[in-house]
Amino acid sequence: MSIKWMTGLLFALSAGLATAVAPKEVVLDVENLTCAACSITIGKALDKVPGVQGKQVDAKAATVTVVFDPGSTSVETVIQAITDAGFPAKVRADGG
Repeated sequence: MSIKWMTGLLFALSAGLATAVAPKEVVLDVENLTCAACSITIGKALDKVPGVQGKQVDAKAATVTVVFDPGSTSVETVIQAITDAGFPAKVRADGG
C-alpha cells in the first residue's frame, strides 16, 4: 500500500469519528408505571425504537431513563413509543 493511500484512509476514518454524534440521555416521568409488568412493557416498546442504546425503568420513582443516538431517533420518538404503550410520558421538569 502506498503512503498516500494509507494517509487518505486514516484521514477518512478520523473524519468519520469526528462527525459521530454522542449519545444523549433523557429522564422521563411516566404515568401508570406501577409494577414489574409495566416495566417490561415499556422496555419492549423501547426495544423497537431504532437508536435506543440503553434504558432504565424505575417503577418506584415512575421514571424511565433512556440513552439514545440523536442521529437515529429523538426525545419525541422515545416519548411517543412509551405513550403508545399505555404510559403517558414527558421530560422530567428538573431535567434529570
